[in-house]
Amino acid sequence: MTGTLAADPTGPSITTVADRYLHALAALDPEAAEAAGRTPEWRLADLSPEAFDARAELTRDTATAVGAATVTGPTEQALAGALADRLASEAALYDAGFTTRLLAPLATPVHLARQVFDNLPRTTADDWAVVADHLHRLPTTLDQYTATLRRSAKRGQLVARRQVLTVVEQCTAWVGADFFGGLVAGYAGGPLAGRLAEGAGLATAATARFATFLRTELAPAASEVDGVGRDLYRVTARAFLGATVDLDELYAYGWAELARTAAELRAAALDCGHPDVAAARTALDADPAGRVPVGPPLEDWLTRRTALVTDLLDGTHFDIPPATRQVVCRISPAASGVMYYTPPDANLTRPGGIWWSVPPGESTVPVWRHVGTLCHEGLPGHHLQHAITLTTADLHPWQRTLCHVHGYAEGWAHYAERLADELGLYAGPAERLGMLDGQMWRAARVVIDLGLHLDLPIPAGNGFTDALRWSHPAAVDLLTRVAGLDAATARFEVDRYLGWPAQALAFKVGARLWQQARQEAERRAGHAFDRKRFHHAALALGPMGLDPLRERLAETFLPAAASLDRK
Repeated sequence: MTGTLAADPTGPSITTVADRYLHALAALDPEAAEAAGRTPEWRLADLSPEAFDARAELTRDTATAVGAATVTGPTEQALAGALADRLASEAALYDAGFTTRLLAPLATPVHLARQVFDNLPRTTADDWAVVADHLHRLPTTLDQYTATLRRSAKRGQLVARRQVLTVVEQCTAWVGADFFGGLVAGYAGGPLAGRLAEGAGLATAATARFATFLRTELAPAASEVDGVGRDLYRVTARAFLGATVDLDELYAYGWAELARTAAELRAAALDCGHPDVAAARTALDADPAGRVPVGPPLEDWLTRRTALVTDLLDGTHFDIPPATRQVVCRISPAASGVMYYTPPDANLTRPGGIWWSVPPGESTVPVWRHVGTLCHEGLPGHHLQHAITLTTADLHPWQRTLCHVHGYAEGWAHYAERLADELGLYAGPAERLGMLDGQMWRAARVVIDLGLHLDLPIPAGNGFTDALRWSHPAAVDLLTRVAGLDAATARFEVDRYLGWPAQALAFKVGARLWQQARQEAERRAGHAFDRKRFHHAALALGPMGLDPLRERLAETFLPAAASLDRK
């Protein structure tokens, strides 16, 4: 397996380089195969050491080709900037051992393999045959990642023990809840029943075997030290943001954002008729009219609220492509305590999905707390961004479906939470209070993430915590008090920050860039500024790192006050 890209001494166009890269990557990655217009044999990625090495080799070869490519016009400039940034980041993460040792509470190769089954259609007999095939394939996938993790550990590349044990707990929970057995229980009966049941049993056993490997082999060798230190953190920050940032400036910015948002929260609590934020949260949580039972009623609430927001936005504030209007809303059995989004496939045959994995033990949910998160995951957040990206014809297929930059995507979605307030999408002061809790949450992420990984001191007299040094309990305590998170969600969040160093910066840092770019465009355009046109044109540039995005936004919107009118 090589997947290499041959050099072209004639200097091919950047589009040609991207075409060749996508073609080569399609042989290694099912998502890339979809983007290239192929039907992949397996939706489960190859997680073997050899596959990781092949992707790294392809990354380095393509980066060399990008440097020699010809670039013509703004469309190719955007493609070149995005591709060069992502290739450099992927190579750096691989060289640092981050990619091949990844274990964390969310979005690791293990979680993505399980989520494949969330997205496989289960309607026709052919659909169920594909599900059965993938259930039988999952043991191979998990064995491949076991080999990758084992090799990385021998190289001294191993995550902290807390991350290993967290994934053990999650895999054990999937087994205990009989996730795969529940999946095939939806089959109405027929000739595939035996093969599906056998596959579910094999997938369950493989998941249990993987958890045993983590617990008995990796965990004893792992370190108790949670933070990764400044050297690796610089690599991950550059990769997740697509930008070079001043880490100490961001730490100060995070504390300033906490103070600013806390003042907004106090005002919002008064608007709710309560003397302080804690009293407002307690009263709103206790109101049965604001709680929805977990299960079909909560799915129905998600679906109706998403449809309402779609109707309010479409044609007025955004033009939502018709093929992307449908969003599937589901309660996930994963029980990890988070809401997350899965985009449509490259051919738009599968709709985008909002998944809510409610914390275990919860029978009802106070939905006032979660409308801001719904706007983040759905509209005008992740789903809208993907809807425009997937339907913008000028973008290369790699840009539309494979260019994943946390600072860009999470930055837009976090900006969208505030934009939803501006557009009147929150029904009353309680939902706005919930949104501001989310803003506090993201500000707290910045100081916690930087503080834990870089072992930074906590400023005395900060008004939020009396702790002087960061620890896991201090971080959990800060989240529960300043953002109103329940203890289980707060612990999950802190574990997530520790497993994905610098990813937590993406929300605030990315949103700050989107807001700054808009403010500058407004200043330049004056009364001619058109918010709807700005948002569409900015998103139509496609995903990219924050540094190249800053350059493209400046070129698109800032040369002259009349530039927006010409678009």
